[in-house]
Amino acid sequence: MDKNARIFVAGHRGLVGSALVRALHARGCNRLILRTREELDLRDEGAVSAFYAEARPDYVFDAAARAGGILAHRRYPADFLLDNLRIQNNLIRGAVAAGVRKYLFIGSAAAYPHDARQPLREDSLMTGPPESSHESYAIAKIAGIRLCQAFRRQAGWCSVVLMPTNLYGPRDGFGDEDGHVLPTLMRRFHDARIGGGSRVTVWGSGSPRREFLHVDDFADAALFLMDGYDGADIVNVGVGEDVSIAELAGLLREVVGFEGDINFDRSKPDGAPRRLLDVSRLHSLGWRHRRTLEEGLRETYRWFTTRPDA
Repeated sequence: MDKNARIFVAGHRGLVGSALVRALHARGCNRLILRTREELDLRDEGAVSAFYAEARPDYVFDAAARAGGILAHRRYPADFLLDNLRIQNNLIRGAVAAGVRKYLFIGSAAAYPHDARQPLREDSLMTGPPESSHESYAIAKIAGIRLCQAFRRQAGWCSVVLMPTNLYGPRDGFGDEDGHVLPTLMRRFHDARIGGGSRVTVWGSGSPRREFLHVDDFADAALFLMDGYDGADIVNVGVGEDVSIAELAGLLREVVGFEGDINFDRSKPDGAPRRLLDVSRLHSLGWRHRRTLEEGLRETYRWFTTRPDA
């Protein structure tokens, strides 16, 4: 990408979008186009079309989505499906009409079939139903992937589709039980340490295994692929290693400095038993992650404890 190009980062305030902005600024890309939710409602087709006509971006990084943890997906499945379909349909169709040179769409490992062979290969997409607790979100992401590929076939449009593993880092959702597992647990351990608690509760049995990638490493991979990859095939982005939720909880306890016990609440859902990406395609293209999980957690916790509203 030409660093003087006009680059639109959709969802720039979120976990992934803010990391992309940091990476682009570090590269010297200073003609970024950014819009808050108040400035541009991505669910509004007319507003998105008018934005494209005015802004005329050369490249688009689509980091806009409605996301959440298991509980949120179970409570609001229709909202997750409708909002994500509207957002991505408007962004993708508008980009094609506006002549955007290259578009990066971010899928989700949750879109892969629940019972697909591990580690998950890119060609396992749509070979079976996704895990039920994230079904609406997964279906929307599959639709976005297929829409990008359909426009490539129909209009010769260039898009890159990435399938990230579980991401974490600055500006993650550290708030409450509706968030993802890593930031939610980090907040629980922190609050317990500060408040003098003796025990932290972790949902489920602790046995499911998950893969975690620092969001700044993901942003680096996204820029790498926007520069050098033009293929129609989706690309998994991860580390190729996983840990159990129990192991993650133990590592977080150490990073935060909490000295109490960990209690596993088996009445709460576990989700998929394992979700690990096959990253051989990404490695063959020449990219590998930089941070270990412990290094990334320590970086994230330093940010969490020194952020302005801490």
